Amino acid sequence: MKRLQSFSTAVAIGVALMVGAAVARDFESSLGVRPTHVEVRPNPSTGRTTEQDNIAGRYNQDNKPGSVKHFYVLSPRTGAVILYSSVEGKVTSGGKRLTPRTSIEKYDCGKDCTHYEGMRVLIGGEMQITTEMMQDDGTFGNSVPYFYWFDTQGRYHQHFFTEGQVIAILDQPLVGKSVTINADVTAPK
Repeated sequence: MKRLQSFSTAVAIGVALMVGAAVARDFESSLGVRPTHVEVRPNPSTGRTTEQDNIAGRYNQDNKPGSVKHFYVLSPRTGAVILYSSVEGKVTSGGKRLTPRTSIEKYDCGKDCTHYEGMRVLIGGEMQITTEMMQDDGTFGNSVPYFYWFDTQGRYHQHFFTEGQVIAILDQPLVGKSVTINADVTAPK
């Protein structure tokens, strides 16, 4: 009987997935754009996609012993450097944490409770359960939004856009006596 139930459940899930895919295929935006599927081939030497290679490269760069980065705060109007600091290791967002923000005691839902599960973490000597997911770097919480890349010489660039300033973190100093980054979006007069 249990096998029949398992088989029936598997068939029902399969049918639901096929129907969902068919519905998604038939969906069209107000501008007439339809969803598409693209096959992404991994890099044969790493077995990862370019996006995965970038993420792995950033983690390797961030955790390289003795690594030094260069932190710049730039004026969005003139591109002038407002603040510079060398950085040992990496810059860390204030929203990152070593422990989750929320948890429940392991057996709060009852001794035989099986309806709630989450990641188990040790906090203050007590086993807790959290629904927060540990990030790949071993931390909890969110980073501030930014984008990053490696240039053609393998140099690391990380840029944040915030209210009133541009923040750049590089693995090598900016070149030149004065650096101008024109981030003004108004048309020239």
